[in-house]
Amino acid sequence: MLHFVKKARALIGGGIFVLLLILGLGITFAAFQDKGKVLGSKFTVGSSDIKLLSDVAGTTDSSNLADELNGPNFDNVTPNWTQHYLLKLVNKGTTPVALTSHARYLTANDPEDLRTILFVDLLPWNDGDGNGLADTGETGTSIGKKSIVKWNTEGFDLGSVEAGQVKGFVLRFSTESISETKQGASGVFDFEFDATSL
Repeated sequence: MLHFVKKARALIGGGIFVLLLILGLGITFAAFQDKGKVLGSKFTVGSSDIKLLSDVAGTTDSSNLADELNGPNFDNVTPNWTQHYLLKLVNKGTTPVALTSHARYLTANDPEDLRTILFVDLLPWNDGDGNGLADTGETGTSIGKKSIVKWNTEGFDLGSVEAGQVKGFVLRFSTESISETKQGASGVFDFEFDATSL
């Protein structure tokens, strides 16, 4: 019986020693642990937001920005006629965008097919003095000349516009020959500028 008690004490003592050893190692391991955290990570999706300047000589504050403008009215169009329309766009979004342009129309709004004899030539315009006029030396090389039909089907690639950047264009409308049967005819067309985030 005494032998059994001695063995029991030895086992208990050994168990306590092993338990103390495990606890000691646990405390030692805990002393060398550490954490680094990144908290509250926020992700905001960028935006593309093209606006038109109502007054091309004005600033880019919100009172001068529009999503839509009333188009020009061109009267007394004749053979070999030319007229300019000045336009400025601003990227109010947070990302650079690729800019394209298309004409849009309903056949019912152009019953005499003026879309086939009216042309547009798009020129980049850098209004260096900010006066809203296309002064000498402010227009760049033509992006291309197309009929209203081709503007609709093919469109124009107008390059990229950085966030906050203003981009100006001169739209040079023109005709070549006009049949006498077109006298008194009129047509209504829309022009769209589309921005796609890069």
